[in-house]
Amino acid sequence: MAAPKAPLLDGGGKAAKQVTLEAEIFGAEVKPHLVHETVRAELNARRAGTRGAKTRGLVSGGRAKPWRQKGTGRARAGTIRAPQFTGGGLAFPPGPRSFDVKVNRKARRAALRGALTAHAAAGTFGVLADDAVAEPSTQSAASLLAAWGKELPAVVVAVPEQEVVAKSFRNLDRVAVTSPGELEVAAVVWARSLLVTEAALPLVQGRAS
Repeated sequence: MAAPKAPLLDGGGKAAKQVTLEAEIFGAEVKPHLVHETVRAELNARRAGTRGAKTRGLVSGGRAKPWRQKGTGRARAGTIRAPQFTGGGLAFPPGPRSFDVKVNRKARRAALRGALTAHAAAGTFGVLADDAVAEPSTQSAASLLAAWGKELPAVVVAVPEQEVVAKSFRNLDRVAVTSPGELEVAAVVWARSLLVTEAALPLVQGRAS
């Protein structure tokens, strides 16, 4: 099997040459169940889980017995903060909880390899030359993506030192900029096209290996 390749884009969005990618990373087997499991875990990790409500013991007021125990013809009641009263607490209120789902490290890496392989196979993976963006320019970044001709949304991966790349792409609509250390499978799956800088490519391959 031939090693997968990706175009190396210059500042004009044209393919200057082809870059050979690691076959173990960009030619791996795509396992949809692992991708689904990992994306679900990543999305769950974003949830705060801080929703809550008060029980009858936490609602203020209601200390006195509203009426005497017997002789009124009404049901006995000990507090007007019981769930059946207006202003009372909830019977089974939600509380703070964690939505975290555990995914093994090997499964996460296999899912990332599968997502990257899908982009490489579809021709929606590109490598951005380190000297392609000389100064911050959103207009130049938009022109680069238009010349590349791939669908949006797009994810651009750059190392933290490449602030010029981040500033150029981050204000574009339906374009997300991230670093190799924060690249998630959910972002790769969400993107219709994936653009990685030359400096970030070895780090992305290392993250998936």
